[in-house]
Parts: sequence; structure tokens; C-alpha cells
Amino acid sequence: MNVNTVLTGASWFTSSYSNDQGGACVEGARLQGMMAVRDSKDREGGAFVFPAATWGAFVDAVKKDTLA
Repeated sequence: MNVNTVLTGASWFTSSYSNDQGGACVEGARLQGMMAVRDSKDREGGAFVFPAATWGAFVDAVKKDTLA
């Protein structure tokens, strides 16, 4: 699967932790079996794409504050 092709049709959403004050703004897109993340201020700058399970483990660790 070509990730660039998948990202072209991706439906992006803004993180609930982003704000309109020019701070750290992150967008995500749920893809088939993957999660894409990009900087909303630089949408053409590319995206990080993770397997869905890896992204889920990261989010769980952040919620539990176990990333150290």
C-alpha cells in the first residue's frame, strides 16, 4: 500500500488538545489499520504514520503517564 495515496484521501481531524492560539496543533487521520499524525500549521510537511496498535499503546501510556 502506498501511504502517500492513502493520505491524499484521508479525513483529518484536529486534536481536542489543540487550540487556536498558535500553539501545538496536531491533526490525526484514522486509516485502515494505521493512524496518521501531522502538524496542522504545516499540512504539506508530511505526516507520521503508525500501526493502529502502536498508536493505541502510545495513547494508553500517555493517559497512564508511563512515558519516561
